[in-house]
Amino acid sequence: MRRFLLFLVLVVMTGLRAATDEYRPLYHFSPKQNWTNDPNGLIFFRGDYNLFFQFNPFGDKWGHMSWGHAVSRDLIRWNELPVALHEEHGIMMFTGSTVFDEKNTSGLCNAGGCLVAIYTGHTPETKTSPALQTQNIADSNDGGRTWTKYSGNPVLNLHLTDFRDPKVFWSRAGDEWVMAVSLPNDHKVSFYGSKDLKSWKHLSDFGPAGATGGQWECPEIFELPVDLDTSQRKRFVLKVGLNPGSPQGGSGEQYFIGDFDGTRFKNGNPPGLTLLTDHGKDCYCALTFYNLPAGQETIMMGWMDNWDYAAELPTSPWRGQMTIPRTVGLRTTPAGVRLVQAPIPNLQKLRTEHIHFAGRSATALNQMLARSSIGASQTYEIESTVESGEASDAEWRVLVGSGSYTAIGYSHASKSIFVDRTRSGEVGFSPKFPTRTAARVQLDGGRLQFRILVDRNSVEVFSQNGEITLTNLVFPPRNAAGIELLSPDGAPIQADIWKLELK
Repeated sequence: MRRFLLFLVLVVMTGLRAATDEYRPLYHFSPKQNWTNDPNGLIFFRGDYNLFFQFNPFGDKWGHMSWGHAVSRDLIRWNELPVALHEEHGIMMFTGSTVFDEKNTSGLCNAGGCLVAIYTGHTPETKTSPALQTQNIADSNDGGRTWTKYSGNPVLNLHLTDFRDPKVFWSRAGDEWVMAVSLPNDHKVSFYGSKDLKSWKHLSDFGPAGATGGQWECPEIFELPVDLDTSQRKRFVLKVGLNPGSPQGGSGEQYFIGDFDGTRFKNGNPPGLTLLTDHGKDCYCALTFYNLPAGQETIMMGWMDNWDYAAELPTSPWRGQMTIPRTVGLRTTPAGVRLVQAPIPNLQKLRTEHIHFAGRSATALNQMLARSSIGASQTYEIESTVESGEASDAEWRVLVGSGSYTAIGYSHASKSIFVDRTRSGEVGFSPKFPTRTAARVQLDGGRLQFRILVDRNSVEVFSQNGEITLTNLVFPPRNAAGIELLSPDGAPIQADIWKLELK
């Protein structure tokens, strides 16, 4: 009887643990339940940031792909709405984009224009036929709440098994809609043009170039000014997903910087150069918001996960989430023009309790942190500069407790910034999860700059003023809440740490 009661208590406790959403992030989007992967059709429309996302309405594993939907006024607090576009007639709704057809070029809109979604329809293989991927459209005249699939779908069909993830935008140079779509096995992005979103003509192909392992997926193209404060020069960024060919393992993304003349993208760097959007394991299929208000910086958001282990994450009742939305820009560096990223400014509105430190003793800083309650929330932000010189290592440890921690630092031996999650807590669900990811960097006079976002099950690092990002999931013990800095005493340290709360 005693053993039975003990068993019953353990069952109840296990149920309570799962029901509390132990690893649920506070300020990152995650669906209430079930599986999600790529963001889709990101668009700002009439005051709402619309996040559509790959979603399985029937379970927490990949399958039955449909478009989930959530809206936000500030990109932090999300209201999840009913599924927007459903799998139908055996055709899944794969990744795509959404545009505002203000002039009704499609002929599908009411007065004032409408939203048009462009997506890949995926028909799974059968015993008698291979899988088929085609490009399709649907329209919404109520801001994305309800959709009508076009009766003439598909609008682009090459009769291929792998042909997916259309990004559509209005090209001023070509005076028409342009679609960038992936030919995954060829390591190419194809460009198509259309006046009405229905009839598409081939314009050009880009690739292979850069990294060519695995498949190319989730192409994204957008224009940015170079050195925003000093130049009116603009360049185009073409971003491409790598799956499973990412240099850090599994899925990841690279980008190219160049020019687009309405027909063809021309890479401004040597074809063999590989530039990564993120040096961590868990940022994939990052897309930008379309139709942002004039003057607003470009905002990008990705899927915070990796196909190496996405199906095994120890979360419930959901599986999968998004990165923090990030502003993106282009900066001239000694190595050339590079993409830079920063958390959206609205994140600062979540700051509450604050610690400021300026001195030369990591020991004194750690004593101050030990007396604070900031880390206990597992949701905080760190901004720091450590001038330890080129010969010294420096390391932040976050989510410290019960023998676990995640390390973020600089290694003099490898001349790299790293995130080490091998001791971060629950890591045994996949042999590919406990990793150390890194990015080589040349420190400016030994000055190491970090902005670190911690949100229960994630650590996002923005270093050297956004030139390097590392995004990683972690699954710490519930009481792992400490923060500490490992750095030689005597090195100048500036640090600000804030607790982050939804108000």
